[in-house]
Amino acid sequence: MRSIWNGAISFGLVSIPIKLVNATESHSISFRQIHLGDGGRIRYRKVCELDGEEVPSAEIGKGYEEADGSIIPITDEDLAQLPIATARTIEIMSFVPADEIDPLQMDAAYYLAANGATAAKPYTLLREALKRSRKVAIAKYALRGRERLGMLRVVDDVIAMHGLLWPDEIRAPEGVAPEADVSVRDAELDLADALMATLGEVELSSLHDDYREAVEAMIAAKAGGAFEPTEAVVEPAGGQVIDLMAALEKSVKAAKASRGEAADADADTGAEAEAGAGAEVTPIRGRRKTTASGSRAKAQTAAAPKAVGGKKSTAASAKKTASGTTKKTAGTAKSTAKTAKSTTAAAKSTSRGTKPASASAKKTATATGATKKAAPARKRTSA
Repeated sequence: MRSIWNGAISFGLVSIPIKLVNATESHSISFRQIHLGDGGRIRYRKVCELDGEEVPSAEIGKGYEEADGSIIPITDEDLAQLPIATARTIEIMSFVPADEIDPLQMDAAYYLAANGATAAKPYTLLREALKRSRKVAIAKYALRGRERLGMLRVVDDVIAMHGLLWPDEIRAPEGVAPEADVSVRDAELDLADALMATLGEVELSSLHDDYREAVEAMIAAKAGGAFEPTEAVVEPAGGQVIDLMAALEKSVKAAKASRGEAADADADTGAEAEAGAGAEVTPIRGRRKTTASGSRAKAQTAAAPKAVGGKKSTAASAKKTASGTTKKTAGTAKSTAKTAKSTTAAAKSTSRGTKPASASAKKTATATGATKKAAPARKRTSA
């Protein structure tokens, strides 16, 4: 990799010659501006405002514009005379825990490579010291005409440096947080935790830019003359009023379905209890009851007699079953009528004394006997 800066790391009295190499690269697809009429490139010319003539790069310098519009010329010699101690040095000032660095300060990233054989020993010393301390180094350095803040840490076996924004370059988040007083219920937090746990972790190396790949495929198709534009499906924008609990519960289900896992019964129950009528949640008990009913229906279907011998056997079986059912129903109705009659008699005799009650008991026993006699008859008939 090509170095963009040569200098040294100042570590107390130790000086480590290094080369600065870009640690990142942009894979964004860039486009040119063209004339829609004929496809010609559109280029910018650097023209002087005073005489209207195009100026070559060799005649272009720097200048600072004042509030009134006047320009103060600044030359490279002027900048070189400024007392910048870090002009060619990455000066380490302190070592701090990594979690003390706010990610908002993170800027460009670089690799620091040892420059020459003599730099290998002190370079390795600093690297191992950073590893063992589990800290990062805060340093100052100068690059492209300005002094910057940096953070040194170990990546694999290399010292990397992240450019940091100065603390006064970080804006305070004033007026960004919601102004309304919003309360979050424990059940909502539980579902949010369940969704986070379901989504789990991801290998960052597996992530890729889907849009860039689509653009590359479109360019290749247009270059080959086989591109067929399709109407893009635009999802509705925000502003929709949603049931938060239902949305969280569905998100958990969708995340688990994408991983091939079963739905979480506890999450379903919590969502159903809190979401109310607005949430589309099927209660756990209802699902179990439905499943049990389905099992009973399936068992009854399996236990039903199957027809044997074609249509004739099926008709005979149906006729035999209907006959037995009719006789059984008639016998049951007759027995019920006798029981009701004896019960009425018992009610009348109760008001007259205990002796009629004995007669009522006798009649009830007689009715019971009749019912028992009817049962074998039904058995013989169905057989």
